Parts: sequence; structure tokens; C-alpha cells
Amino acid sequence: MARKPRNKATRFITTLLTWLGAAVLYFVIFSALFDTPAEYELRHSTDRMRAEYEVLSARYDSLNMVVNNVIERDRNIFGILFESTPYDFNSDYEQQRLSLHEKLLEKSKHQMLRDLTMQTNNLEERLAELELTYSTLQSNLDAVGDSRNNIPSIQPVINHQLTLLTAGYGMLMHPFYRTLQSHQGVDYSIPEGESVFATADGVVKEVLGKTSTSGITVVIDHGNGYSTSYSHLQKAKVKRRQKVRRGDIIALSGNSGLSISPHLHYEVRYEGVRVDPVHYFFMELTPEEYQKIIRIAQSGMQSFD
Repeated sequence: MARKPRNKATRFITTLLTWLGAAVLYFVIFSALFDTPAEYELRHSTDRMRAEYEVLSARYDSLNMVVNNVIERDRNIFGILFESTPYDFNSDYEQQRLSLHEKLLEKSKHQMLRDLTMQTNNLEERLAELELTYSTLQSNLDAVGDSRNNIPSIQPVINHQLTLLTAGYGMLMHPFYRTLQSHQGVDYSIPEGESVFATADGVVKEVLGKTSTSGITVVIDHGNGYSTSYSHLQKAKVKRRQKVRRGDIIALSGNSGLSISPHLHYEVRYEGVRVDPVHYFFMELTPEEYQKIIRIAQSGMQSFD
């Protein structure tokens, strides 16, 4: 008779353990398949933050590209018209960008989102400042009027692919003396008989003959302190005191004078001082093309004259 209570107790414990096991199993399965309210809210909050971060990131990259393009064009125009600081193409933008991404990985999502929002707002403020700068620049240009046409601002030859410029401004190896000498212009490697264009409005100051080391040369006075020269020509198509407009054909390229091969030597002077002509190509080049031609000009090791 004493065994019945013991059997009942055993069955009760077994039943209880079974139900507890079933409850635990149900909880595990439910947790694996369904989110708790807290988990659901956390998941959706994370998704919202991720979506917001992606939008801000795209907005930041877009604004950064716009700002960089505006800065390039702004520096270029101000460098020519107002003698501001020249371009600096040795910037460590990519390193800064990589460093920024590394720092972002070390931060929490909230910090990352907050910092990105702040940087985007800063970019928008910079863009607004640049737009104001451009408005001021446009006012100054309007005040200058037609004299803008008297500033050299295009290449003297057709060079759409930017491959004809083969020697830049600076210290280069002289092709005949085999020593480093100051090359105070740029060389375009082009066949004889190609059209050479005036790079700004002006008056032909000189037309030199073959007897000079620079060969047949045309010199144009543009006023406002600017002048340009075009050397080693095959034939000049203008005369002294003749008025020319930007884009007029003034000569045919050649190989006259002290020249190692057919090419055009082009110089720009401001107030009588030779300056780098590449800084005066801003009218027909995009910022990307301008940077490319700067690098091409700097890569040349030997001049052609």
C-alpha cells in the first residue's frame, strides 16, 4: 500500500519534468523563429540607421565631388585672373579618405552616424561659401568685360587627347648641349604644316625669320601685361601690327631654328616674365583634364629646342 503514493509522486515528477522540457523546447524554438518586442525594435532601429547611413554616405560623396570640382575650377580661374595661390596637385586626399574610413570602423554606429552628419553639414556650408565666391568672381569678371578675351586661356594647337604636349616648363635636358637648362615654355610634338592658333585676342608684335635659334616665330601682345610667342614655325600667316582674335590661325607648325624635330614651342609672358603656359589652358579643359596635362608636362625630361 505504501508504493501507490510513491508511484503517484514519480508520475507527477515525470509529468512535471516533461512539461518543463516541452516549455523550454517551445521557448527555444519560438526565440529562434520569432523576435521579442525588444529584439524587433532593435533590429528595425539598426535597419533604419543603416539606411540613413547609406543615404548620408552617398550624399557626402556627392557633395565632396562637387566641392572638389568647384575648388579646382575656382583655383584655376583665380590663379590666372587674380594671381592667387597656384594649384597643389600633391594633396593626400586619398590617404585622408582611407584614414577616415579606418576611423569610422572603430566607432559605434551612433558615433559614425553623428560624425557623418556633421561632416555632410560642413560640406554643405563649404559649398555655400564657394557659390558665394563664384558670385563674387562673376561680378569681377563682368567688371573686367571684354578684356577677358585678352588673357591666354586655350592651347595653341588642337590637342583633344592631351598627348601632344611632350615637354613642360622648368629645368629640362637640352637636346643639343646635353645639359640641364631652363625651358621657359612648353613643346608640342606635331608634324610640320599643322595649324597654330592665337590663344587670346591681341596685336602681332613681331614676326621673326629663320635666322634666330627659335626659327620662325610669331609674338603677340595681348595687352594687360600679357604676351605669347610661337616658335619653330614653318610659315607665319600674320603680319606685324595685325589684329588677331582668340582661335585665329596665325601660323603653320614646322622645324625651323635650333630644333631636334618638328614641334611647336609656346611661351606665355606676364609683365615681361615667362610663366608656365599650362596654367593658361583653363578655358577648354575640365579640372580632370587640367590635372592630367599638368602631370604630362611634369613627366617630360628633355626639351625639343
